[in-house]
Amino acid sequence: MKEVIRVNPKRHPTKYLGEEYQRLVRESLTWEPKELQSSSGPSCTIDGREVVMLAANNYLNLSTHPKVVNAMMEATKEYGAGAGSDRSIAGDMALHEELDRRLARFKVAPASLTYQTGFMANEGLIPQLAGRGDLFVSDELNHGSIIDGIRISHADRKIYKHKDMEDLTRVMDEAERHDPPYNHIWIITDGVFSMDGDLAPLSEIAKIASEHGAGVYVDDAHGEGILGEKGRGIVSHFGLDHNQVHVEMGTFSKAFGVVGGHITGSEDLRNFALNKSRSWLLSGAVPPGVAAACIAAIDVLDTEPQWLEKLWENRNYFIKAVQALGFDTGNSETPIVPIMCGESKVAKELTDFVWEKGIYVLPIVFPMVARGKARIRVQLSAKHTKDQLEKAIEAFKEGGEKLRLI
Repeated sequence: MKEVIRVNPKRHPTKYLGEEYQRLVRESLTWEPKELQSSSGPSCTIDGREVVMLAANNYLNLSTHPKVVNAMMEATKEYGAGAGSDRSIAGDMALHEELDRRLARFKVAPASLTYQTGFMANEGLIPQLAGRGDLFVSDELNHGSIIDGIRISHADRKIYKHKDMEDLTRVMDEAERHDPPYNHIWIITDGVFSMDGDLAPLSEIAKIASEHGAGVYVDDAHGEGILGEKGRGIVSHFGLDHNQVHVEMGTFSKAFGVVGGHITGSEDLRNFALNKSRSWLLSGAVPPGVAAACIAAIDVLDTEPQWLEKLWENRNYFIKAVQALGFDTGNSETPIVPIMCGESKVAKELTDFVWEKGIYVLPIVFPMVARGKARIRVQLSAKHTKDQLEKAIEAFKEGGEKLRLI
């Protein structure tokens, strides 16, 4: 007679959840979000305090732009609060199709497809692009949604050193010698790396890919709205097109000021993604008000260039000032400006210090970055005033001197 193995009834099935959380607390690895009690803007009310916001992705402050807000309100009144279904079933509203077309025109590309979030775009499309017998080649500092998307696939994966084109060439040359040969190879990279604010060398990546018959997939979540003509993104910034960069992925939740993800490329890409991405097929469509707000945000980028100009003016003013004080700002090339601190403890202490001075920033510590590479990530916006920037610069100066960073 087969022995029956019984589960210990004294063992609680979720006890380990609390134990794991307590471990995270002991190691200072928990997220403890502060409560935002106002709209997201250059200054905000957080936990009952008025502070200068330097931690938001709302680079152009479009989340409160009257055209964007009014578009959301009017569409909600006309179409309702929700789409009522997945786009693949019965929720594909005229506004969703209009958004896809409008985004493609903005990107100067044949086609686009919008998703519920940027994360879902990566999670849904990447695993479908390659499987057994294929290869993903990924920058070592790529975003977690890229990493997860690759892991879900059954493709092989190889990592190249951050922005190191010699190492990428080495990996691609090795891939050419693989036996049996790979059916499909994709090079995948962030456009703007969110922890350092540096740019992928996309022109060089596209050249290497072309030499090896590989596809190029760029996640431009932090580049859209801030790079290229009218904020069209990193493909525009480098003067490339969608025959060279085959998948341009992005999100509406950052510079566009709303929420949602998207991919842009060929008509074949759109048709493939629409029929194969399970995150698109099996999730409810974004509310019609969101789709309308995204369309309005694209229109603002097309017609009001002053916000992009002001963003870069503020970024250049801030980074020049903190560098003059002696701070290490890493490899920043964008409105993401890291204040390098080294040890996690120092980053957290500097964060607490400037918080008391009315500045809201976040420490970026291990495991989000390597040990010894902790920093504060400052994110500038178009509507920060000089007074607000000076207040932040003075707070960092006092904190940096106290902690002997400068």
